[in-house]
Amino acid sequence: MFNDTRSLPRAHRAAITLLALAMMLALAGIAQAQQRDPNLSLQHSVLDETFRSYRFERFTVQSADEQRRWRVTLGIPREATPDTGFPAFWMLDGNAALMEFDAPLLEELGDQLDSPVLVFVGYDNDLRIDPARTRDYTFAMDPYRSDDTPPKRIGGGADAFLEVIERTIRPEIARRVATDPSRQTLWGHSFGALFALHTLYTRSGAFTTYAAGSPSLWWADGALLGEPEARFRANNAGHPARVLLSMGGGERERDTRHRDMSDPRVQAHLRRVANAPPDSTVRLAERLNQVAGLDVTYREFPELTHGLTFRASLMDALHETTGITDYSSTRGTLR
Repeated sequence: MFNDTRSLPRAHRAAITLLALAMMLALAGIAQAQQRDPNLSLQHSVLDETFRSYRFERFTVQSADEQRRWRVTLGIPREATPDTGFPAFWMLDGNAALMEFDAPLLEELGDQLDSPVLVFVGYDNDLRIDPARTRDYTFAMDPYRSDDTPPKRIGGGADAFLEVIERTIRPEIARRVATDPSRQTLWGHSFGALFALHTLYTRSGAFTTYAAGSPSLWWADGALLGEPEARFRANNAGHPARVLLSMGGGERERDTRHRDMSDPRVQAHLRRVANAPPDSTVRLAERLNQVAGLDVTYREFPELTHGLTFRASLMDALHETTGITDYSSTRGTLR
């Protein structure tokens, strides 16, 4: 590869420039496809390495009927436990979140004054995204379900999953490491963000910060924007909480350039997404900011579409809650 092309003929320089541009576009397309591909598997990750600042532990839990299993991965700081316990940063879609971490990020987190325990809540497999998230992260059943809809995609299991978190996962974490109940963050993206908001509305004391990236406010004909929100706003009674809302500029503009518009499933999904106007998230932030006790911020990531806001919202939440560098504009490990 030439380091200096100035001595080449103009035509050759132009060809090299075009080749470089094509490679950049191809790499960007690959990164976008990877971040949107739910079938990616967790392969090499930070779990396969040793770090100065963090060690990792894993455990699994199951539902009372033994039909569902979740895998929880803990990143535990190697420093002495503070008197009040470590802050905790919980992440839904645990495998996908784990794939966004690398050595420099972990070491920077470990260098913070109050390093958090990292709680990756996923499923007991190596899929990046498990379809069971639809069941566990949504508070209402899909009104458009049919007899052919797989049970995992019907939805309505958020309260049952909250019980698993409170009655099973939290006690097991407490057995392994002390965390500070006054410094607990719950982050989620898409359906995970919907779950974070549902948790805020129904169990506002369960966490102290709720980070919701690109929440799927369209679910169940926009039901969360109706009675659940109104009830919460009327009854929160000043309970303190921090809320971080975000979405991508491409979502606001309903960018469909990367979708197969001839696919009937894509068409049906876009019709359902239309149940929540493009400005629903920013308007929600404005309304919640009027609720006594809430500290609400909204951030928009220019040009990013829904899938690409996964990393951006996660890095933004880490930045806001731990003080590390803001990596929300970086491409991360999927490149």
